[in-house]
Amino acid sequence: MNTTITSLILMGIIAASWAQYHHGGLGAEFGGGHGGHHEHVDYYSPPHYSFQYAVHDPHTGDVKSQHETREGDVVKGYYTFKEADGTTREVHYTSDKHNGFNAVVKRIGHSVHAPVYGHHY
Repeated sequence: MNTTITSLILMGIIAASWAQYHHGGLGAEFGGGHGGHHEHVDYYSPPHYSFQYAVHDPHTGDVKSQHETREGDVVKGYYTFKEADGTTREVHYTSDKHNGFNAVVKRIGHSVHAPVYGHHY
């Protein structure tokens, strides 16, 4: 029985391949072909997007945001987040095929460290 199923699957693959290469593509016999004319359709369009988000959770202290845009092969954006020491890290970045990825990082504010109440040796 397994040989019969394998043979049927193989015959279906061969028939589909033959129809695709000899009759103008799959579905040509049902009116889906182009009458023997092959026309190239380019479905590519350059990617374009823009997004942003922000989080401010006073319970956990999680504070961050990001904004990014893309036009074709050029990506620009920035993100910020609150560091554990109280400062804010801000990163502005760009990326393209000529210059690669470039980022400028800066720290805003003064770091505050928790006081030490005892020594544990």
